[in-house]
Amino acid sequence: MTRTFSNIEIVTISVYLLSGDSKLVDTEDIAVKTNELAPGRFVWLKYQDQINIEKVRTSLSDAKKSKNGSYIIGLHKDGWQLTQAGLDFSKKNIRDFRKVDISRPPINKKEAIYYNREKLRMLSTEAYKKVISNNSKAVTVQEAEAFFRLDEYIKGEIRNQKIERIVTSFNDDPDLKDVIQILAERVRKNVK
Repeated sequence: MTRTFSNIEIVTISVYLLSGDSKLVDTEDIAVKTNELAPGRFVWLKYQDQINIEKVRTSLSDAKKSKNGSYIIGLHKDGWQLTQAGLDFSKKNIRDFRKVDISRPPINKKEAIYYNREKLRMLSTEAYKKVISNNSKAVTVQEAEAFFRLDEYIKGEIRNQKIERIVTSFNDDPDLKDVIQILAERVRKNVK
C-alpha cells in the first residue's frame, strides 16, 4: 500500500521545512509551503489559484491536539512551532514524504455533499460509538460492515473498493481516520 499523508502531517512537515523546530513560523509562510508541497490540497474550490488559509489554519490547530499527535504548538496570531513529537515525526517521515505525490484537486460540491452525509452517518453508527469508547473488541462483524455499508452479499473487489473509498475519503478527518483504520482491519479479515 502506498504511504499517504494527512493534512495534519503535511502542515507539520511544512513547519519542519521552515525551521519550525527552532523558531515560530508564520501561518502565511506555512500556507505557501503547504501549497508548494501539496498543490491543490489547500486551495479554494472556485478560485483554485488561491490558497485557502483557513484550511491551513484548521490543519495547524488540529495538529496541536493530543489525539492527532500533539505535533505543533502555537497560535495563528503568534506563529507555530514543532513539539518534540512533531520534530520526531518529521525526521522519521521526510524521506517518504519527498517520494509521494500528495497533491490533490480541491473537493467539488458533489464530493462535499457525499463527504458530509457519510461522515454524519458513520458518526452515528454503533461501531463508531464502541471504538471511541475504547470498546472496539465489542464491535461485531455486522456493525463493522454496516459502518462501511457492506453486507454478506458484497464480496471480492467491490467489497475492497467500498472499504478503500471510505479509507481514502476520510484519511484527513481527525474524528474518523483512527476509527476507520480499526474497523477496516476488522472487515478486511472477514473478506470471503
